[in-house]
Order: sequence, then C-alpha cells, then structure tokens
Amino acid sequence: MTAPEPLLVAGVGNIFLGDDAFGPEVIRALEARPLPPGAHVRDFGIRGMDLAYALLGGCATAVLVDAAPRGQRPGTLSLVEAAPPDGTVVPEAHGMDPEKVLALATHLGDEPLPRVLVLACEPAVLPGPDEDIAPGLSDPVRAAVARAVDALHTLIPVLLADPAAPWPPLGRPMESGPPYAAALPGHAGGGAEDR
Repeated sequence: MTAPEPLLVAGVGNIFLGDDAFGPEVIRALEARPLPPGAHVRDFGIRGMDLAYALLGGCATAVLVDAAPRGQRPGTLSLVEAAPPDGTVVPEAHGMDPEKVLALATHLGDEPLPRVLVLACEPAVLPGPDEDIAPGLSDPVRAAVARAVDALHTLIPVLLADPAAPWPPLGRPMESGPPYAAALPGHAGGGAEDR
C-alpha cells in the first residue's frame, strides 16, 4: 500500500456547461506542465462522492480548481480558503457543489478534513441547470487557464514545503482573500483585487 499524497489538486466542473469546464481544462493543461512530485492532480468532473472520499484519503492540503461567480470580471482568478463545514449545509452524495462535498466528507469520515483552498475563475458563460449543453470556454476564461497553471506552479511548491503556509502573491488579475474569506466561491467574501 502506498502512502497518501500530501497535496491534492482537484479539477471540478461540468465540461458540457460552458465555463464550468474551467477546472477540468486546467487539469488537462497541467499534463503539459506537471506539478512537482507530491502533488496528486486529478480531474473529478462532477463526481462529488469521489472527491469527498479523496479528501478523506490523508492529504494535508487540497486545492480545488473551479469556475465560480464572485462578482469579478470574467476570467479573474480568485484564491480563497474554504471555511470548515459548520453543520448547516446538508451533505449531498450526487453532484459537485463544493460546499456540499465538504459537508459530505465531514459526514463520511471521523478524521478532520485537510486544509482546502479554492482557485476559482470568474465565469462569463455559466448556463443554468435547465439550459442546453454549452461546450467550450468563453475567451476570458480560456485565457485564464494558462494563468491558473502559472498560479498553481507558484502555489503548490509553497504548500508542499508547509501545508499551513500562507499563499504567495500570484499576480494579476487575481483576488486573494484572507483565510475563510468565503465559505466557498459563489458566496460573498472579502478580498481585494490586486491592482
């Protein structure tokens, strides 16, 4: 049996719903620019249960890569630390709402969750659940994929060296909030865009 990886980089999102494919596209781009050893990179797509179990697999830190509206310009990257689940969110075994996935992982396991950071991209096109399939990223989100890969190459070595370390400045356009700036992307939170 192999030891668990100390750090999980998880792409989440639906590749058939426009900019929601941001997370999987970043994971695909990392194939050409692999992260350092010790980082386990995986595309979870919309498999929330799989991600919940992966969070219980012994990693010290997890970085979720996702499209999430936070009120910024499309293509803006945000890095926030997810607040630990507080028991008010109902766990859900199907779907990929990151907040519900964290609640599910808490429900499934006895051990504490790893530190969870979210590298989010402001979407321009994010169809609702009742809308038709809309494959393909918008131009600003497509341009953000390479910036996200650069940001991960800055962030991951720092977290591998010290899972509790504050994250380094990641460039612009980027919003970095204080720890627990938002429960998860999509919720109102602090943080000022770097100028």
